[in-house]
Amino acid sequence: MKSPLHPSTPGLWAGLGAALLAAAAAVLGLPSGAESQPQATPRAVAPRPALSVDEVNNVDVFRKTSPSVVHITTLESQRDFFSVNVQQVPRGTGTGFVWDENGHIVTNFHVIQGGSGARVTLADQSTWKASLVGAFPDRDLAVLKIDAPKDKLPPILVGSSRDLVVGQRVYAIGNPFGLDQTLTTGIVSALNREIESFNARTIRGVVQTDAAINPGNSGGPLLDSAGRLIGVNTQIASPSGASAGIGFAIPVDEVNRIVPRIIRDGRFTRPALGVTAGPPALHRTLNLPKGVALVQVAPGSPAAKAGLQAFRRGPDGSVIAGDVITAVNDEAVADLDDMLMQLERRQPGENVMLSLWRNGQTRKKSVALGASD
Repeated sequence: MKSPLHPSTPGLWAGLGAALLAAAAAVLGLPSGAESQPQATPRAVAPRPALSVDEVNNVDVFRKTSPSVVHITTLESQRDFFSVNVQQVPRGTGTGFVWDENGHIVTNFHVIQGGSGARVTLADQSTWKASLVGAFPDRDLAVLKIDAPKDKLPPILVGSSRDLVVGQRVYAIGNPFGLDQTLTTGIVSALNREIESFNARTIRGVVQTDAAINPGNSGGPLLDSAGRLIGVNTQIASPSGASAGIGFAIPVDEVNRIVPRIIRDGRFTRPALGVTAGPPALHRTLNLPKGVALVQVAPGSPAAKAGLQAFRRGPDGSVIAGDVITAVNDEAVADLDDMLMQLERRQPGENVMLSLWRNGQTRKKSVALGASD
């Protein structure tokens, strides 16, 4: 015969448990049983007011432009330790944007620098193998190409950077830390900044913004409130490597001048004079004016055909005065970077008017530009 307290009699156990709980609740003055379980009723949802004008514009800019923004994964080749097979593995990530319906993708040169290949992920998450069309490291720009259908390639709207003003609203879309399709907002916080490119050339006229830009945003678009491209995000100023509210973008007017020539020629061909510039110390030693002091003029070059002369030593060791280029088309040049900037705005074969200083006298000379190697 089973004991009345045997585990096989659950009803008795439940009855005793309930009685004991009720007795304890009575002694302690607590609510009993069902009374101790409050109803789990959700809070009433407050009605949401209409979005503000700023919020509506934020949403509109993102919806219109995000389909044109892409995620770039740079690849590098590695050899399998146990075989002779070479495979491509991810090396880093960045951002780019669709330039045209032919599949040209614009990004930063440093995003693809050192890679053996790249993959482009579009907004619909389809991934495409990319080939390098060309690059111009002096402006940290590169162009890739993918063979995707045109209906997957909405080109970004292109704006202008010459009429930007400090304080206007801007947006950045990119893939910070690999998190794709991220929107940040801010303002143009300064104009005409100078930064150093990855090959030590100075990039002038740079747009500064406080829109959050982090690793992975490089190569992505900086947009105005109409959703137009006004710059390509390229660098941040931060001791920690994360956004500190100072980001820099290459102005779109530079991008729109360089990218079509990379697409056409496979590289950016800088117009050339065929001269070699002297160091800053030469200006100080000889008390020369600001500009580009010539220390070599290549035979047969545009400069040689125009009669330009380099500084050189005479038979007795004295310095024979040469030419200092002080302006291009009446725009003053302070140094070699200034002159190269002026020449990059023009095409090989185009004529420019050089202002030349020699031995205290100034003259002007028209020169037909050649092409750099």
